[in-house]
Amino acid sequence: MNTSEKSSIKQRIKELLHATDTVLVAHYYVDGDIQDLALETGGCVADSLEMARFGKAHPAKNLIVAGVRFMGETSKILSPNKRVFMPDLEATCSLDLGCPRNDFHMFCDTHPDRTVVVYANTSAAVKARADWMVTSSCALAIVYQLHLSGKKILWAPDKHLGNYIQQQTGADMILWDGACIVHDEFKAVELAALREKYPLAKILVHPESPANVIALADMVGSTASMLKAVIDGTATEYIIATDQGILHRMRQLAPQKILIEAPTAGNSATCKSCAHCPWMAMNSLSSILQCLENYVGEIHVPEPTRHKAQVCIERMLDFTQNNPELLAIAQHGFVAQIGAA
Repeated sequence: MNTSEKSSIKQRIKELLHATDTVLVAHYYVDGDIQDLALETGGCVADSLEMARFGKAHPAKNLIVAGVRFMGETSKILSPNKRVFMPDLEATCSLDLGCPRNDFHMFCDTHPDRTVVVYANTSAAVKARADWMVTSSCALAIVYQLHLSGKKILWAPDKHLGNYIQQQTGADMILWDGACIVHDEFKAVELAALREKYPLAKILVHPESPANVIALADMVGSTASMLKAVIDGTATEYIIATDQGILHRMRQLAPQKILIEAPTAGNSATCKSCAHCPWMAMNSLSSILQCLENYVGEIHVPEPTRHKAQVCIERMLDFTQNNPELLAIAQHGFVAQIGAA
């Protein structure tokens, strides 16, 4: 698509968003043009927690969620009276795919004494079985509070995030064996070599990464936390270990900073920095236009699954609204500070 064609499609999308009372919500990992369009039209670019909040609060009758399927389902769960569309219904997530409903329910049945906490990257059917849903920006704080109240945790699906939370909080946790195909590919040995090349750079790592990668981090946190660290940080250089899609927004908000992609493969690989979700890449301007012109890509979450899933999501949203200080501290993974809060 050349520049003229892209401009024409964006203008048509803007007109239709207004005409159909629709707002566009985009994740940090989708194409930069889509992120820009969301902001230009009164939508938002955010992590999954803020996307959930924004979609619920916005008065528009219709939502287009540029991201992956679980994000669209979450929007529909929280906004049952709105029509929710996705640019591509096939855009899913390896964590979601790796945690099928029936297998997960059997897992829960095996451990009936545990509080079930699931990551946002799961289907509506999995959330419907959970006591809590969490995102990477609030998981530490919520699990820590559950631990303090004596709860034992059943966690799904990301084993790396679960292991990180377990180490940070000391909670009694049984972990589902799942991983993100993007974050699982970061390599500690290559990251250590990159640190030698850029000794002044701060390393920012998403907690879905392997433990030996997290061990090298100067800061571990959600996409929103990483973005804030780059904007507010005093360092000039940052090594970013998450999906490369976030670099678009980082460069816009911190143009003076030098951003370096963390390595996902060794010297023999044809691509050393391939950290981009193939399903996020399925979102396009053309498919957004199709949503608006032909009403394709609509998300449906049947009852009673929707209502059951809503309970654990609303519980998370209430917690984050009522515990901002604990949330802010926990995002950085400093348990000693959490205990002192």
